[in-house]
Amino acid sequence: MSDTSMLPGHPHIARHGTTLQVEGVALDALVREHGTPLFVYSKQWMLDALAAYQRGFAGRDALICYAMKANSSLGVLRVFAEAGCGFDIVSGGELARVLAAGAEPAKVIFSGVGKTRTEMRQALAAGIGCFNVESEAELDVLNEVALEQNRRAPVSVRINPNVDPKTHPYISTGLKGNKFGVAHDRALAVYRHAASLAGLQVVGIDCHIGSQITESSPYLDALDRILDLVQAIEAAGVPLHHIDFGGGLGIDYDGDTPPAADALWKQLFERLDARGFGDRRILIEPGRSLVGNAGLCVTEVLYTKPGEEKNFCIVDAAMNDLPRPAMYQAFHRIVPVAERPSLPATRYDVVGPVCESGDWLGRDRDLAVEAGDLLAVLSAGAYCMSMASNYNTRARAAEVLVSGATSTLIRRRETVDDQLRTEQAL
Repeated sequence: MSDTSMLPGHPHIARHGTTLQVEGVALDALVREHGTPLFVYSKQWMLDALAAYQRGFAGRDALICYAMKANSSLGVLRVFAEAGCGFDIVSGGELARVLAAGAEPAKVIFSGVGKTRTEMRQALAAGIGCFNVESEAELDVLNEVALEQNRRAPVSVRINPNVDPKTHPYISTGLKGNKFGVAHDRALAVYRHAASLAGLQVVGIDCHIGSQITESSPYLDALDRILDLVQAIEAAGVPLHHIDFGGGLGIDYDGDTPPAADALWKQLFERLDARGFGDRRILIEPGRSLVGNAGLCVTEVLYTKPGEEKNFCIVDAAMNDLPRPAMYQAFHRIVPVAERPSLPATRYDVVGPVCESGDWLGRDRDLAVEAGDLLAVLSAGAYCMSMASNYNTRARAAEVLVSGATSTLIRRRETVDDQLRTEQAL
């Protein structure tokens, strides 16, 4: 074995000798300092992923808004704020969080189907760049709220183009049966209505078809349908300053082959240019593709448990830390932090301690491990910590951001006292 070997699809995670490290920091050293479960992120991986989008947009009028629901930790948000990104938010809490991380309010886009009046007031007072409105009823409420504050709310309408993104049904958002957006056939009437409301300023059009998309064709199909609408809406006298094309580009979890961001946008801009929209301002909202493969979760093996039909590797991370397998039957590669060449591999289901049969992290994995060993659950930078819970009164994990040979604790491990602080016994 060579002294250094990169993990496939993870250029900033490498095995040095037998030990795994992120950039220049060994995972076992981080565990000695911070314990497990522990999320570890590579700052350089995030910046490299962002750079692919920036290459795709070179010379264009464009704004990259990080979809912070993928990972909303302040340390992660700060990386993208310092890189000049805007942000896509879906709640008032996310607005407060991203402003605390140093975001420019004018670069914030507010999406989501259920914005409250309180959240609308909060966003208007902050001076956000745009509301992505998802229903006619929301247009009317936002108009009322804006007029109460003597403001005009900048809006785009999210259009449901009825395009199949060919992904998991829970993360498909652009089909007729999904709760998101306004039906394609209603778009022109909705834009005419929006333009008639004194408290609104129509500035763009929005589309987002889903998440973990690994093919170019759904994007191209959606683009054509949205450009058809842009032509019809502007012909009706409603100008559109920008086209917001959402996000959703997938990552490599298990040999997935999504197009590179710069290659995808080369195709999309060729189509935009051909249809005469190449100089239009473009907004996009990538999330998973900027952080997913930048992160991993280190967990300790508690027990190995042989069974008649299954062998179980029981670890101290669980479905409350890594919800994706339980929610989506999602695959994450699981590798030992330190290899044991002399120990024979056994096929295990890797499971956590939560009192649910759905608490599994990986099925049928061949691992050479013993109690006390460390495992790394890869591709855990997106939709893990941001969806973590306190189920079974479990504390949420600590998080560390690595930059070169430097590691920074960006979230301390939660305690039971933290969880009880807002409660009161009768």
